[in-house]
Amino acid sequence: MAFSLPILALATAGQRYSCHGCGNCCRDFTVQLRADDVVRLREQAWQSRLGFDPIVGFRGGQYLRQKSDGACVFLLDDGRCRVHAEFGFEAKPIACQMFPYMLSPTETTSQMGVSFACQSVVENKGKLINQQVSEALKIVVRGIPEVVRPAKCAQISRGKTAQSGELECLSRRLARWMERDAPLEQRVDGAAWIAQTLAAAHFRKLDGSRIKELINMLFDALGDELQHHPIAVATTRQNALFQGAIFARTEDPKLVAHGAPGRLLSTVGQLRRSRVWRRGRATTLIPQIGSGWTTTTNFGEVAAVDRLRASPQSTACDELISRWMRASIEGGRIWGSGYYGWNAVDGLAAFVLSTAAVGWLARLHAAGSGVKTPRLVDVQAAVGRIDRTAGRAVWLGGWPERMRLSYLVRDDGLRRLAAAQF
Repeated sequence: MAFSLPILALATAGQRYSCHGCGNCCRDFTVQLRADDVVRLREQAWQSRLGFDPIVGFRGGQYLRQKSDGACVFLLDDGRCRVHAEFGFEAKPIACQMFPYMLSPTETTSQMGVSFACQSVVENKGKLINQQVSEALKIVVRGIPEVVRPAKCAQISRGKTAQSGELECLSRRLARWMERDAPLEQRVDGAAWIAQTLAAAHFRKLDGSRIKELINMLFDALGDELQHHPIAVATTRQNALFQGAIFARTEDPKLVAHGAPGRLLSTVGQLRRSRVWRRGRATTLIPQIGSGWTTTTNFGEVAAVDRLRASPQSTACDELISRWMRASIEGGRIWGSGYYGWNAVDGLAAFVLSTAAVGWLARLHAAGSGVKTPRLVDVQAAVGRIDRTAGRAVWLGGWPERMRLSYLVRDDGLRRLAAAQF
């Protein structure tokens, strides 16, 4: 018999959120619908009122249609939601009601997380998140009961179910590492080194408390260990896989009002754009990755932008990236039910790769603005872009991403790619 799990507040100290009505979550953001959402929207008779069906089927799911610029068809000129304005908050799709809260259930608890695709979360504006559990719970009870039901225990590595305390130990040590009084590039490098080391470990031969002992030993030695392992320049193959990873993390097909692309056309289009990204030729223009992003910048111009450590706002950039990383870790969003059901080792590797992608995207955003050194606004845009797809893009949970990570955890791939950005 199922029972309701307790919801744990987000432990990330100082993280805030209140809706400020910017409407960014209604722009350039695909919204998947639940069966109850479809029923409510049909009852509201939007098809006859709009002149077209606001619901579109895409790859086996049901989504809200978008305008040609990527905005939701229900977004009004003043930034309000038309469904909300005419029928009230509870008439909106559950995903819209819940955003930016996220819940990741385990066997015993459901962990609250928060999406940095929300501008107020990125800017850390509003009430403290850990004071808002009751607000999230009201929405969950009403429309998403499965996220407060026990979930299958996550694996620590492929084929190895985590035992009591192992995932908590890894999460706690990762969060503490990101809180260290050390340069951001060193902390990101440390996370990459841990991911690579754990990927090479033989977990099936470890039982009982040995896994926790291994995790603690690695983190205890991490500060000294990094000094003895200098980082080389990434290889051509590693860079090509990295560019493919950035594409996968920013790809977001538009489900426009005149009809969504069929599976074949959308797949062919993705393959074409993916090839452009993987090649990453200096003179090739970078395909647009979303509203407000450059369409006139090439890969060579991004390569000419300084790394994040050179930013005149490096302290603020450090604070944002560190807060995002801690909130993702402590919010249960990098493995298990919060990330495609993945095991902890693969999830951590994917998260480090996403962190490196944040650095590259910040440089892209800076290049598109004609500046040579990233600013806080560039990092904000990059974090928001990466978190739009985290846990939501089905292709990021598939075998191509696993194959990419299997290659990059070898030969210092993650460390080399991260070092080039930070």
